[in-house]
Amino acid sequence: MGELNGRIGGPRLGYDLRADWDGEKLRGRVGGPFQGRDIALTLHGGNVDGRVGGTFAGFDVDGEVTPQGARVRLGGRVGGDDVRLTADGDRMTGRFSGRVSGKDVELRRSGDRLEGRIGGVVDGKDVGLSLGGVPAELAALAALCAYKVLEDEQTAASTSVHLSS
Repeated sequence: MGELNGRIGGPRLGYDLRADWDGEKLRGRVGGPFQGRDIALTLHGGNVDGRVGGTFAGFDVDGEVTPQGARVRLGGRVGGDDVRLTADGDRMTGRFSGRVSGKDVELRRSGDRLEGRIGGVVDGKDVGLSLGGVPAELAALAALCAYKVLEDEQTAASTSVHLSS
């Protein structure tokens, strides 16, 4: 029924996002075949739930996604991140994670494209997705899931470099 394709982050430090949409389930992959994670989200009656990654190296997705925006938890109560988005016409704005250590979200739908930025000018990531029939608010959530995967991978790589020094 639809296909979501694009990239979160830049050409060197970014991940592809590719997923198929059947009207209720969004299933695909963040990253490549070796480095990345599977994404499986179900949207039913405004409720979204699913999983990004595997049983151990992954996180749950649970919350609410409507044409007005999203209120979703990525991960658990302790090590997770909140997503708060508000849709206003073709713009989606909000926060990823918290008020203090979180990132701003600025996305805009233009035709069949969802583009914008998660985070600031220095430490943020660009979003460029072809919607292919996927609801823009669900695509925005998938972009934030991809952003979390990318940030988690970069944090783990940075930690392992510091530990081996």
